Amino acid sequence: MYEYITGRLEEITPTDAIVEACGVGYDLLISLSTFSKLQGAQGKQVKLYTTHLVREDDESLYGFADKAERSVFVQLISVSGVGPGSARMILSAMTADEVREAVLSNDVNKFKSVKGIGLKTAQRVILDLKDKIGKGGDTFTFEAQSGSSSAVREEAQSALTMLGFAKPAIEKTLDKLLKENPALTLEELIKRALKQL
Repeated sequence: MYEYITGRLEEITPTDAIVEACGVGYDLLISLSTFSKLQGAQGKQVKLYTTHLVREDDESLYGFADKAERSVFVQLISVSGVGPGSARMILSAMTADEVREAVLSNDVNKFKSVKGIGLKTAQRVILDLKDKIGKGGDTFTFEAQSGSSSAVREEAQSALTMLGFAKPAIEKTLDKLLKENPALTLEELIKRALKQL
């Protein structure tokens, strides 16, 4: 829904950043990685990439210092059993590149060292993300998602969740549809998903 927010960093804690943009103060939930990158930036202009999550009883805006960290977050919450809180804990304990390396090298212990992540969840993260991770480069990329299809997928998932469909079924269906045709528009993706859910 929101790609990024640019504005003055009014307040920052290890878990939150308040950014004022056009007279509105946005409270963004952040990881320790983003917090460390924003140190000393209070009162200055910052740009945070965002993910807007809408749940039955909660609406949250997450902020990230760069697109790589946001991509990791989105992929982590797509794993069954990993919610936004756990994904934020992982990104507080590891950088985006460290998560990528841990997945590619099957480093279960790296994930288990994060508070709240057990053996089964660590194994599930590696198993689910192994095929989605880009094989090369210095940044964390996913083969199945480009910048535009990622945003379309997020919005489609949010819309289908609000319609009451189960998250695992939504994710499986959207992954399948985008793999077949990554150029689908938001409207086409939702219509096709509704036929299969």
